[in-house]
Amino acid sequence: MAKSDIDIAREATVKPITEVGAKLGMPADALRQYGPDKAKVSFDYLDGLKDKQDGKLILVTAISPTPAGEGKTTTTVGLGDGLNRIGKKAMIALREPSLGPCFGVKGGAAGGGYAQVVPMEDINLHFTGDFHAITSAHNLLSALIDNHIYWGNELGFDERRVAWRRVLDMNDRALRDTVVSLGGVANGFPRQTGFDITVASEVMAIFCLADGLKDLEERLGRIVVGYTRDRKPIYARDVKAEGPMTVLLKDALMPNLVQTLENNPAFIHGGPFANIAHGCNTVSATKSALKLADYVVTEAGFGADLGAEKFFDIKCRKAGLNPEAVVIVATVRALKMHGGVAKTELGAENVDAVKKGLENLGRHIRNVGQFGVQAVVAINRFVTDTDAELAAIQEYTGQFGVEAIECTHWADGSAGTEALAKKVVEIVDNGGAQFRTLYEDDMPLFDKINTIARNIYGADEAIADKKVRQQLKEWEDAGYGDLPVCMAKTQYSFSTDPTLIGAPTGHVVPVREVRLSAGAGFIVAICGEIMTMPGLPRVPAANSIHLDDKGDIQGLF
Repeated sequence: MAKSDIDIAREATVKPITEVGAKLGMPADALRQYGPDKAKVSFDYLDGLKDKQDGKLILVTAISPTPAGEGKTTTTVGLGDGLNRIGKKAMIALREPSLGPCFGVKGGAAGGGYAQVVPMEDINLHFTGDFHAITSAHNLLSALIDNHIYWGNELGFDERRVAWRRVLDMNDRALRDTVVSLGGVANGFPRQTGFDITVASEVMAIFCLADGLKDLEERLGRIVVGYTRDRKPIYARDVKAEGPMTVLLKDALMPNLVQTLENNPAFIHGGPFANIAHGCNTVSATKSALKLADYVVTEAGFGADLGAEKFFDIKCRKAGLNPEAVVIVATVRALKMHGGVAKTELGAENVDAVKKGLENLGRHIRNVGQFGVQAVVAINRFVTDTDAELAAIQEYTGQFGVEAIECTHWADGSAGTEALAKKVVEIVDNGGAQFRTLYEDDMPLFDKINTIARNIYGADEAIADKKVRQQLKEWEDAGYGDLPVCMAKTQYSFSTDPTLIGAPTGHVVPVREVRLSAGAGFIVAICGEIMTMPGLPRVPAANSIHLDDKGDIQGLF
């Protein structure tokens, strides 16, 4: 019987985090330790590295996700280990997992097999408390808004247009729509509101895009929390929230240092939704990693149409990052699903289905090329994959001048990514990247939406009713026209219909609603139904998570 991820993690030889930091030249006093195997890196130390030359940034993304799995995080970890294996000074930068999916469907998100980050239980549970700090800061703002209204509403909040909901880092559908302040005069003025999951909070997006504490505080102050009766915006700074919110987040903003199973350094920090936000780890972790290592491997959420596009057009644009290479992860199983094969039939060889599904991979390869960065495909190999199926992928990607490399890191650790690591180094050291964003800052907001819909999704156009277009025009007039656009749509398809697999064309992208994230610095375009507070499945992962007789956690995987 194959070992579970948590069994493999427990058998690992974990080094003191001071030894892991020393591999990057970090002195012990630069670390704020949370036990022996995890730490935050102090800003005092990181500030001293600002004049140091940056390392090379490598993005790991994937084809459109399917229930068959692609293994993006596992590949990120495996590639980081592979680069160290071939003698490079490398580290990885990942997002922190949310408790909601951990107890809902996923059961854990720290890589898998022999390509994991540890301590696996801590990372998936409370870790260093970052998400709790973000939840507290968000809800402090909620409390200050309701308190301001209770004590006379000097700012003139229209209670029907309070735009700030509350958050909780748990899947709980019962909290999606609520009424607060019931119970009489002493409890305030009743109004309808609701909860989102913490990773959907604008505070999370701000946390992940902020470049230092001063920038964090300024961004928090710019959050639009509501409107007056004559539709004038009210900001978080108007209720004097940005100061105390920053105090709650000051320690959380320091990057978290952990290690892979092979004792290589890893930052795990921040974790915004890849739908409603930009789905990348923090700017502070990425920029710090680039000062500490020669090669930094990071990932973006979901497939390249959502994750990579937002990484390039939002994170890299705003943080001044210049990625040097892109790894697109694909599996034979996922390609078969894009080729129309049912999940129950994925074990049998089906080269024709693989070839049909390759149109999805092909579009992602073309899309990445639009950003001026060279790609390589990592085939995350399963034991059921056949040589003929792998050959079909390699022949197809060769038409684009892109190499497809078999990887077995889940089973073999860094030995399974050695070839991929050598190819990535070849791409990066040749210096051929000419990174560019998809659109210019001064392009009108709806034109930005249309550009993404056509150039990335393969749509004929984006459509929106007059109310949406008018709202975008008002934001342009108010000085927000230079913001990038964050597309919120299903991750399962290039279209807004999750059942349209492969690489659909001829579709339209309907924009149902637009939201201003003034603090984060982007406009969210909501296409279709996007859930900001998930529910638990009929049989949640939580049902299997427990302590055994030895006091060890079981059920995380």
